[in-house]
Amino acid sequence: MSNLQSVTDANFEAEVLNADRPVLVDFWAEWCGPCRQVGPILDEIAAEHGDKMGFVKLNVDENPITPSNYKITGIPALNVYQGGQVVRSIVGARPKSAILKELAEFIDS
Repeated sequence: MSNLQSVTDANFEAEVLNADRPVLVDFWAEWCGPCRQVGPILDEIAAEHGDKMGFVKLNVDENPITPSNYKITGIPALNVYQGGQVVRSIVGARPKSAILKELAEFIDS
């Protein structure tokens, strides 16, 4: 389970698409074991790099519209949005080092 701020179908546009910096969205569900593995890793990355990009989570069971709009078919799915567009997609549980490598262009700039 993650401590990241939750977003919903209702506030996704305001919180993610209209953000003035890149935002990683963790698409997850309560029943998803790999999602529970990724949650604490994202908490650590957010604590270390939250000044450079945003980190939020969206429960796909409670908010079905947004995952459908972005064709999320497997979780955990981590999408990075910048300027209202998906600029990076990471599907499946990954170790912290792999996630950091995927996010390097956003957090090292």
